[in-house]
Amino acid sequence: MNRLLDRILPFILLTSMILSCKSGTVNLFKAASPHEQYLRKLETSGLNKTAMGSAWIKTATLSMEKALNINIPYLETGYFASDRTPAAAYKFTATKGQKINISITKKPTNAAMLYLDLWHLPADGKIRMVASADTLNNPIQYDIEASGNYLIRLQPELLQSVQYTLEITSGPSLAFPTQSKSKNIGSFWGDGRDNNARKHEGVDIFGTFRSPVLAIAEGTITRVNENNLGGKVVWLRPKGKDYTLYYAHLDEQIAMQGQEVKTGDTIGLMGNTGNARNTPTHLHFGIYASDGATNPLPFIDPVKKTPQKIIAPLNSLNENLRTSKAVKFYRAPSPAALAENLDAATLLNIQSATGHFYKAELPDGKTGFVPSAALSKINKPLKKIKVNLAQQMVYDQPDSAAAVKKTLAAGQLVNVLGNFGNYQFISEDQVPLGWIVK
Repeated sequence: MNRLLDRILPFILLTSMILSCKSGTVNLFKAASPHEQYLRKLETSGLNKTAMGSAWIKTATLSMEKALNINIPYLETGYFASDRTPAAAYKFTATKGQKINISITKKPTNAAMLYLDLWHLPADGKIRMVASADTLNNPIQYDIEASGNYLIRLQPELLQSVQYTLEITSGPSLAFPTQSKSKNIGSFWGDGRDNNARKHEGVDIFGTFRSPVLAIAEGTITRVNENNLGGKVVWLRPKGKDYTLYYAHLDEQIAMQGQEVKTGDTIGLMGNTGNARNTPTHLHFGIYASDGATNPLPFIDPVKKTPQKIIAPLNSLNENLRTSKAVKFYRAPSPAALAENLDAATLLNIQSATGHFYKAELPDGKTGFVPSAALSKINKPLKKIKVNLAQQMVYDQPDSAAAVKKTLAAGQLVNVLGNFGNYQFISEDQVPLGWIVK
């Protein structure tokens, strides 16, 4: 223990110098995310050349390369240990028009800084950071501007332990365009029109005749006119956006061209003008950009999903558990995302809990999800064995090329706590030792 303290004490002192500067003004850096600013502090102090500092930087990159798949909404509680250099990264798909909400709560609340970043992963492969949590870990709220894949990374400061809860939800980026309490959408994007001669370029929202139709964003009324299909229509350009909102079949247009409006302002009254004269009262709502029409439903969808509650016990976070039987290991918290099959008594380190799954790391560094009910504590040995000549070397990893922690005497009795591949994890007098060959 003394040798360990001697090795990390200089590192702790340097790190404390970095942490003591957090509340001050940073003049050395250009505008950057909190994660990037912390990285620059490591580099400026020389900590990036230490074992733990370089491991932290490497983990930041590797975690993104090994990001696991999740579906939104998503909720997990996890634990980052101070004696490691951990990070968590997840990939998910999002649709243009959605607003993504990402929040982090910490326990204790004044615990380590958690750096949270959001990236867009476009088809051309040029990853682009689009949002970061601030230094107070306030939630990220981001309007999805392009449908596709996104990635988040969560990483704590060095030498800091923290329990966290991550919640990711999605909702509409715009308000709803009518006052209808039922928000009755009766016809959707892509439905056939005129005997399937054309496709529906919007959604139809049914309601009461001459009930208010609302501005759903702050912006400018760019056009107020009539046409054969839409009847009386209003066009609204939201502030700072590259698309225009289209309101059709109005009985009366109230807004005027060039008018500046705020969210909730009445811009017209619902009707059935244009080609809707023989249909029930409804609003045709569409969204148009330079490349044509886009599905407006994600922009206004009133249906909000909540993440599944965490059922897996939280008292096993940061512990080593073993599989109580042969079990499946998943790339995502879903039975449809099988990664591999694990043998009974396989050792895993528990990183977080989501639903009835644990996110766990195998001894070879692979991460994935496993049902929590399929795991058990390792406090009771699987068996007691007598060490033979081939088992004298105790490794810190299940690999003969790993560092040797201890050399056992032939004939010595040890407890087997778990397995991985051709190795078994052992303890002596209730003290975990490491890995020996089977």
